[in-house]
Amino acid sequence: MSNGLNDFLEASEEKAFDRKHRKTINFNMGKYDKKVAEGKNQYVNLELAKSRAAHIKRKSIENLEKFLVEFEAKFVKRGGKVIWAKDEQEAIKEIMQIMHKAKAKMIVKGKSMVTEEIHLNEHLEKNGIESIETDLGEYIVQLRNEAPYHIVTPAMHLSKEDIAQTFNEKKQTPIDATPEKITQFVREELRLKYTQADVGITGANFIIADIGGVAITENEGNGLMSTAFPKIQIVIAGIEKVIPSVMDLDLFWPLLSTYGTGQKVTVYNTIFTGPKQPDETDGPQEMYVILLDNGRTNLLAQPDQRQALSCIRCGACLNACPVYQTIGGHSYGTTYSGPIGSVITPHLKGMEEFKHLSFASSLCGRCTEVCPVKIDIHKLLLLNRKDSVKQSGSNKVEKTIWYFWKTAMLSRSKMDTGGAKLKNFMLKQFFKKQWGKRRDLPEIAPKSFNQLWREKYRIK
Repeated sequence: MSNGLNDFLEASEEKAFDRKHRKTINFNMGKYDKKVAEGKNQYVNLELAKSRAAHIKRKSIENLEKFLVEFEAKFVKRGGKVIWAKDEQEAIKEIMQIMHKAKAKMIVKGKSMVTEEIHLNEHLEKNGIESIETDLGEYIVQLRNEAPYHIVTPAMHLSKEDIAQTFNEKKQTPIDATPEKITQFVREELRLKYTQADVGITGANFIIADIGGVAITENEGNGLMSTAFPKIQIVIAGIEKVIPSVMDLDLFWPLLSTYGTGQKVTVYNTIFTGPKQPDETDGPQEMYVILLDNGRTNLLAQPDQRQALSCIRCGACLNACPVYQTIGGHSYGTTYSGPIGSVITPHLKGMEEFKHLSFASSLCGRCTEVCPVKIDIHKLLLLNRKDSVKQSGSNKVEKTIWYFWKTAMLSRSKMDTGGAKLKNFMLKQFFKKQWGKRRDLPEIAPKSFNQLWREKYRIK
């Protein structure tokens, strides 16, 4: 087994039987389910909204080059700068050039999964640049030196007592500090950081082609603050984030907030179209947008699986997935966890190393059912499984076992060959390990249904 698979199995084994983790997740998921059910009430025809969103995102992906070039032309026209990055190394190289040119010592960062994807904080730290997470959830996991647990709620795995303890240990706040007191403490600490930062970095919820804009949706206002004070703003976005028109936001912003947090719309919704203009009183002097590929074109090249690029990162499939709820977000060992992460990661990071993720699913279909842009997630997991076998093949023992199984299934006489004791022995010999130590193999009955039927009706 690869290290990725070994690590995944070990982490899953540990987390699946962590009762404290299960209690915290069940509590937080329960609150989420209730809020989403309320949020859906704003729609007269939810399925129509989902179908429209799916159509627009599919059109965007099918015409990716056209819309990205249109965005670049409009954005550059207003003084912005667009950088195309093939992979993590190119993106980091470009970012560090901007940092060195600005002689940056500290940056503030809004919530962004793509910056996690390219390990931005680690690279900045190696170059002596302090990176401050400004999203409260991201700030908490940064204090704990952890990766985000969830693509929308990074600290979902923590109870309020866990968070209070973290702040007590790291920031010497009272051990019994309430969530309100902790929030106020963080707000005051970050206010100073915003004014001192040399560069502000955010992700993008959507890249808008027709106006050359970057759309960000948030609840805390930290994204706005991260771009209001620093003289340089950098947006890092995956190339799949593009949508055709600013008019599409009236569909996507409410849909994202409904499925992400159960809100009708989030508190702050902002569109950036470039650096400070001559007739504007504030804003960054320079604004860069880094359009990141990092394996996305590998997925784009797969006609059946490219629909996964339509994902708007709402996290609904993670919250619905029984596997994710059981093993948690950190067990996946990837930036994007849960069902959609299991679909896209093998294409972004390599099928051989991450193929096991596509098998970490019950294929119950809940992920597909809740997806607001109608991605057939559980079917894409099956396609990934098929591709993984095609690419790496199956071992001789496995092929031999399935050959005999197929031969037996196609012949009643061969299926009935040998008694139940022999069949049960063979099952234990060949399948016990794969079946798992916590499950009992099914026992084969002394007589098959066919045999019982023939005996009952005296059929020879």
